[in-house]
Amino acid sequence: MLHVRVVSPQDVTPRLVAALSAEPGVRNLVVLPGAATRPDGDAVQFDLLNESANPVLRQLRGLHANGRGSVTVGEVNVALAGPRNATETRRYARREQIPVWSMVEATIRANATYPPSFYVLLVIAGLIAAVGILTNSQILVIGAMVVGPEYFAIIAAALGCSKRDWPLVKESLTALGRGFLAAVIAAFLFALAIRAAGVAPAPFLRGVRPVAELINSPNIFSVIVAVLAGVAGVVSLTESRANALIGVFISITTLPAAASIGLSVAFASWRDAAGSLYQLLLNVVILIVVGAAGLSAQRGIWHRLAGPDEGATGWRWD
Repeated sequence: MLHVRVVSPQDVTPRLVAALSAEPGVRNLVVLPGAATRPDGDAVQFDLLNESANPVLRQLRGLHANGRGSVTVGEVNVALAGPRNATETRRYARREQIPVWSMVEATIRANATYPPSFYVLLVIAGLIAAVGILTNSQILVIGAMVVGPEYFAIIAAALGCSKRDWPLVKESLTALGRGFLAAVIAAFLFALAIRAAGVAPAPFLRGVRPVAELINSPNIFSVIVAVLAGVAGVVSLTESRANALIGVFISITTLPAAASIGLSVAFASWRDAAGSLYQLLLNVVILIVVGAAGLSAQRGIWHRLAGPDEGATGWRWD
């Protein structure tokens, strides 16, 4: 369930209230005439079941398109009054499973921001992965996957492709390119320092590199894992499954591949560097393609399951 707060121009409020009253998923509708400021207008609040959220929120976009009104949406975590019996509980649970696409898109866009901390985390994760590759520690490589924030940029690019929002795609790919380049350079400089100091692990120098071999040798299984991770990521985001999303972070071989490129170049392992670059590009491209296709497919599937969502006929803002 969602809680929606609307600042409505006074000349629009009667039509808004009539349209909301006709929506079966609207609950606890409250109207406070003239109570809102900045922008000025009537304060309208209501709770909204997920089954009605997509059409209602889509219609509300038109309310503030001309800058006269405002719409904010939040999730309701606890409702003291709920279904009265087991049958109503099951019916309510099915209705609440419907993804709210405005919220899904807002979550992706909110995480598709690239402050300095985004690049700092990528560099740190790259260095952790570099240590994991040097010491053949799978735990450290997995830790680097969890630390790295690159998946949100990847899924943002996928959203941009599915919505044909090319500026979003460009922004996300640019951030990914800069971030991975920073991670490669950091791993390269770190490896040069380790090599110059003569403290590189002996097994790594002898070519005993099982962790590195997993990263710089892409194959059909790399494709399978990337596809499955892409599907899992889309499902996790649309259904708000945070635990599954962490599993996606651990599954994608992007930052370890970037770190492996820097290490391989520093130790003049050109074949390994080429394989790691191929692994990095393979994973990023597959994740974006599968993410874009998955978002579009999810919309279509849920639209069919939820049925028509045109909403009430009283929505008119002109």
